[in-house]
Amino acid sequence: MEGPAGEDPLKKALFLFALQNAVRYKSVPRPGTVIGMVMGKHPEFRERARDAAVLVKEAISEVSSLSHARREELLQTLDPALAEDLERPRDHLRGLPALEKAEGGVVMRFAPNPSGPLHLGHARAALLNDAYVRRYGGKYILRIEDTDPKRVDPAAYTMVREDAEWLGLAISDIVYQSDRLDIYYEYAKKLIERGGAYVCTCDSERFRELKMAKKPCPCRGMALEESLDAFSRMLEGGYGEGEATLRVRTDLSHPDPAMRDFPAIRILKSPPHPRKEACVYPLMNFSVAVDDHLLGITHVIRGKDHIANTRRQKYIFDYFGWEPPVYRHYGRMGIEGVVLSTSQMRAGITSGEYSGWDDIRLGTLRAIARRGISPQAVREAVIEIGIGETDISFSWENLYAHNRAVVDPVANRYFFVPDPVEVTIEGAPSQTAHALLHPANPEKGTRELHFTGKALVPRDELQGEGGMVRLKDLFNVEVVTGGESPVCRYAGESLSEARARKAPIIQWLPPDECVPATLLTPGGTIKGVCERLVAGEAGAVVQFERIGFARIDAVTGEGITAYFAHR
Repeated sequence: MEGPAGEDPLKKALFLFALQNAVRYKSVPRPGTVIGMVMGKHPEFRERARDAAVLVKEAISEVSSLSHARREELLQTLDPALAEDLERPRDHLRGLPALEKAEGGVVMRFAPNPSGPLHLGHARAALLNDAYVRRYGGKYILRIEDTDPKRVDPAAYTMVREDAEWLGLAISDIVYQSDRLDIYYEYAKKLIERGGAYVCTCDSERFRELKMAKKPCPCRGMALEESLDAFSRMLEGGYGEGEATLRVRTDLSHPDPAMRDFPAIRILKSPPHPRKEACVYPLMNFSVAVDDHLLGITHVIRGKDHIANTRRQKYIFDYFGWEPPVYRHYGRMGIEGVVLSTSQMRAGITSGEYSGWDDIRLGTLRAIARRGISPQAVREAVIEIGIGETDISFSWENLYAHNRAVVDPVANRYFFVPDPVEVTIEGAPSQTAHALLHPANPEKGTRELHFTGKALVPRDELQGEGGMVRLKDLFNVEVVTGGESPVCRYAGESLSEARARKAPIIQWLPPDECVPATLLTPGGTIKGVCERLVAGEAGAVVQFERIGFARIDAVTGEGITAYFAHR
């Protein structure tokens, strides 16, 4: 029987969104894309992330067995609203300007270098391209640009794919440039034959001197056959590293020296490439131009730091008579407060300064995810920034606001007491506090906290004397003396009196109903205790009341480790 089997609502949602995606793009979606769509629309399923990873494979398998016509028919039957959604732009795309020449669909690409995992800077390019593919329909290619073995981390091949899935990118194809070396060699020969390139064996410093003087190097006048023979010799290992370079013939009088006869292919003999045996590699501008044409890329959205590369690549397009893609260059985005440099991150991990690629002081998507920031929040923040040419500063507050909108409706509330001190509250009756798991969802139930004379409270809250505090969901307490050995007295249960005296509402916990907890923040570590129920929230985001949202990272015999997300 076609359609989601059984009554499991998660499996049904995964099937429907896989079906909608397949109808929209006329191809079977990737698991990460479907899970991202479902979790964004149905946050109540986030606690079943492990189940989703299994069920999504079944859903995609079932969708893949259907013809396109049957998929359209089934989607209309099972969920007319999702079928109708295909006919209009999604709400979060409305702020992006239209793309010229996009009405018939687009082919776009996200092209990271596998030098490390993806970070927030990558997310902007990845998500803006993804948004337009979703708007206009078409293909989205993940192109791994790995033709510089000096910048390849073998582990990054997996990390980049995982990060792209976490973002929920609608990737339809994955291309590895290292698999396409023979293609680049073929087009290099064709470029030589068209008079657009030549092999240069000049000393690099001598070539630079001539270039700055707007003069040709002796190799520029080499006969066609000689240049072809020299290129064959490059491929056969007849030159040492740095002894020969294929250069694109440009305008030697160009005002920008970087445009003058720029390099297209070079020789690198070390380090060895982790995927291919080779010593001749294309440089970025050559491989990108060839791939953008052969892969049918219609639109390229990237930072304005690539404007010069766009001009270089146009030389190659012109020599072959190819129509270039439509280019849009957005302004620089400054991101303060985290480390983004891959080399700095790697050095810090090697030295032990950082615990790994997901250390929350870093700007990697792994670090962002570990803090409990959702991919949907990152997407919304990036789309809000848009593709304007003006340089901007990334707003963490905007990201947190978007994430708050995602997690606030589903995050359970708990008490966390930092730097706790145990106090006896004189004259206080034993009683049970019934605290809601979620104030907006009473149906989730309550947590019961039993007060029997003593409580753990934050040390900083009891420094003054003669003041009043209110233990949340319990009663008022008079602080007789503060300091290291505070003395407290029961002061009734009147909430109006607490408000009149502007008594702060503080967290508390019974000494025998809590577990040790460590809250890690970008600014340091906070030690304390939290409710026992938090142990059942591993991997989820909760709200520690009066402190903020945090992701429960680990639960061990020694206690709970959580990562602070934001207030």
